[in-house]
Amino acid sequence: MLARVKSGLLIGIDAHLVTLEIDLSKSGIPSFRMVGLPEGAVKESKDRVFTALKNLGFKVPSCRITVNLAPADVKKEGSSYDLPLAVGILCALEKISPTILENAIFAGELSLNGQLQPIPGALPLAVMAREMKIKNLYLPRKNAIEASVVDEIDCYGIDSFLDLIESLSGKKSLNPVKTNIEDLWSDREKFLIDFEEVKGQSHAKRAIEIAAAGAHNLLFIGPPGSGKTMLAQRIPTVLPLLEFDEALEVTKIYSVSGLLQDRPIIINRPFRAPHHTISDAGLIGGGRYPLPGEVSLAHKGVLFLDELPEFKKHVLEVLRQPLEDGKVTISRASMTITYPAEFMLVAAMNPCPCGYLGDKKHVCICTPAQIQRYKSKLSGPLLDRIDLHVEVSAVPYEELKQKKGGVSSKQMRDRIVKARNLQKQRYKGLPFSTNSKLSGKYLSEFCSLGTKEHKFLENAVNKLGLSARAYTKILRIARTIADLEQSPIIELNHLAEAIGYRSLDRNYL
Repeated sequence: MLARVKSGLLIGIDAHLVTLEIDLSKSGIPSFRMVGLPEGAVKESKDRVFTALKNLGFKVPSCRITVNLAPADVKKEGSSYDLPLAVGILCALEKISPTILENAIFAGELSLNGQLQPIPGALPLAVMAREMKIKNLYLPRKNAIEASVVDEIDCYGIDSFLDLIESLSGKKSLNPVKTNIEDLWSDREKFLIDFEEVKGQSHAKRAIEIAAAGAHNLLFIGPPGSGKTMLAQRIPTVLPLLEFDEALEVTKIYSVSGLLQDRPIIINRPFRAPHHTISDAGLIGGGRYPLPGEVSLAHKGVLFLDELPEFKKHVLEVLRQPLEDGKVTISRASMTITYPAEFMLVAAMNPCPCGYLGDKKHVCICTPAQIQRYKSKLSGPLLDRIDLHVEVSAVPYEELKQKKGGVSSKQMRDRIVKARNLQKQRYKGLPFSTNSKLSGKYLSEFCSLGTKEHKFLENAVNKLGLSARAYTKILRIARTIADLEQSPIIELNHLAEAIGYRSLDRNYL
């Protein structure tokens, strides 16, 4: 008898339908053959499934079994095909009605005792089921919680394969897993840290507000202990709260990476801070079957690179494509996968290896050669992609002894959201919604300057030797500063402040 069972294949962060066709024939030599480009873990599913069926008391007769994974021209990877294969074999043995399987998707790894083990990518499977109008989704219980955030489908969490078979045969009833999204969503504004705790650093806080309002990249430059990391960690608390569609996209990335850790959905913007020893594959993604890297895990959030010059130079250079395109494409011999990587880059560095170049209270012990080697790790093209360069000095004692640090994260976020709303309205119908993406004809249209402003900027460009990309960054930053002040035009004071955030162009290092 021939049985057909639906499952899913992950390509990037999206799932695609895979149909397992299982044929049992008593004619010919008993054998098991799986076709449809199965990879290592898929081929091994035969041993897991047959052993689990035997241990659960199901007898599979000696016969010729052929399994086709359709579409047959796409490679299949992972252990999630164990569950649909076991269900298909029992259906072919007429222990399950095939009509029950027509409106269901199965995915899960089987233990040898019949227990279900979690798999990556449950959320994309649920999204695929909804898009294909398939009502029922059967997953391991640990995956069912994340999949249940998708409405219009019934997601069933399975502990044991035996429970599933009893349910499909009508001997036992299963209730779909439900998640109260409203309760989860109400926790979005609850942060453990706040900018109100940061004492002093008003200049850095202002730069952060500008960067968050226009989705600009940011670099902190200052001595050790000046609070660069503390400032960066609080940036997600002032960014606009995640919308549900954004949260779903971020959660899909964490789902395929196996990093959800029993969370049904990501409700706050990610903050990723990889160590400087990370490889280029760890940063942008990779592997034999490419998985998301840190730039994708920071999607819609913040990627923080502390001690920026300590990262390997070739690792930093791979950031250039995702910074420009908001996505990263990983090519292998067998496939090409694109992951989203729309993040805000926040980096921190010392002005020299010892950290005290230019400090009035400490003596720099670095030689000119050491300082030059330190500077050379950061290429001009990479620095040009970082909009704001902010000098962070040590906080004086008078400010440290104050009980409060001033403005709170909520106050900053309210101003940032107002500026973002202006940008959304201004760029409605265009392929971008923030000032950081302005370029070409749109830059001239939305960042037009008066005669005085043009002359001022021309003098600054000539005197500082700014590149064309730095000129573009200054206009973008000035447009954001104007938006924070609800000003329809860019004025001289906006340009002057924007130029002040390009310290590396003034040969600070």
